[in-house]
Amino acid sequence: MLTQQTKEIVKATAPVLAQHGLDIIKYFYGRMFVAHPELKNVFNIAHQEQGQQQQALARAVYAYAENIDDPSSLMAVLGNIANKHASLGVKPEQYPIVGEHLLAAIKEVLGSAATDEIISAWAQAYGNLADVLMGMESGLYEQSASQPGGWAGWRTFVVRDKRPESSVITSFVLEPVDGGPVLNFEPGQYISVAVDVPALGLQQIRQYSLSDMPNARSYRISVKRERDEGKPAGYVSNLLHDHVAAGDQIKVAAPYGTFHIDVHAKTPIVLISGGVGLTPMISMLKRAIQDPDRQVVFVHGARNGTVHAMRDRLRETARTQPNFKLIVFYDSPLPDDVAGRDYDHAGFVDVAKIQQAIQLPDADYYICGPIPFMRMQHDALKQLGLREAHIHYEVFGPDLFAE
Repeated sequence: MLTQQTKEIVKATAPVLAQHGLDIIKYFYGRMFVAHPELKNVFNIAHQEQGQQQQALARAVYAYAENIDDPSSLMAVLGNIANKHASLGVKPEQYPIVGEHLLAAIKEVLGSAATDEIISAWAQAYGNLADVLMGMESGLYEQSASQPGGWAGWRTFVVRDKRPESSVITSFVLEPVDGGPVLNFEPGQYISVAVDVPALGLQQIRQYSLSDMPNARSYRISVKRERDEGKPAGYVSNLLHDHVAAGDQIKVAAPYGTFHIDVHAKTPIVLISGGVGLTPMISMLKRAIQDPDRQVVFVHGARNGTVHAMRDRLRETARTQPNFKLIVFYDSPLPDDVAGRDYDHAGFVDVAKIQQAIQLPDADYYICGPIPFMRMQHDALKQLGLREAHIHYEVFGPDLFAE
């Protein structure tokens, strides 16, 4: 337990750390990677190059300090981080390494302002946070390994099928090489895949939402090729698209994640996705419509028909399933895209336009897509008067140990 004095010191110094946060975190990563280059195999190097990891950790440190009097308010956030860490295979012995170099970075950047009392308080606070996360992760590891088809660490899978879904998204069906069953999952969860990236000389790990319903035999992921201008090319996504074929093997971690539907509920669900954010929604949809009494509305936004993954299958599902309604927005329709056939509305997803279709009694709303898209949809749903407790979303991005 942290003493009140320790909490007061952490709260009082948090604004100073926030002011120098990026400098501290940049120094931290540089120092840690020199001492432990093997950790580059765990961290997302693209996020390092873009500065996303540094910003995320700086925000996380400040958020923890702000809430140190009532850490229970962060439990949902910590649960997300613990699931991500478990999917990366983060080990208890890595926490002291992070702590050592984080504290050294604080001392280096703040200089004489970082007194022994301040460093001691932050060491205690970090140790407390690490204990909470390690406890959560231990429970997740045990749960995954003990269930039918489950395992701990990495398991070798073979790519059984590779199928283009659009001009930028390709699906991969993965089956375990050992021929055994696989752990079932909650619709909306993700798996991690680990591949060697020759361009970096490193292993890299990425998390991808499962895009099919559980079947105990295989997993399917649907991967977008990342080639955004001004950003480093997607090291893993491009490798999967260009160099991984049916018959190849990759390492896979068990499913994790807190973003999923309640499969036992009977209340309606509204799925709102942008771009490749539709992948966990497909899993949710396929499972939810198994219950003919459960109403499902799927709102999806894409640039145009060439990048709209699984378009025909979704339309066919909407045609044949009376409890399912599909609403599609194209923000830049092509001449070949036909309104009423390929899409329903031109422009960006606007929930106010479809309020009557999506504002259902006791419904839960699930949002997935680029961060600006999710913020926009979250705020728009709130403006419709929906309660925060009914709005769920998932952010794929860097945390304490980068994805």
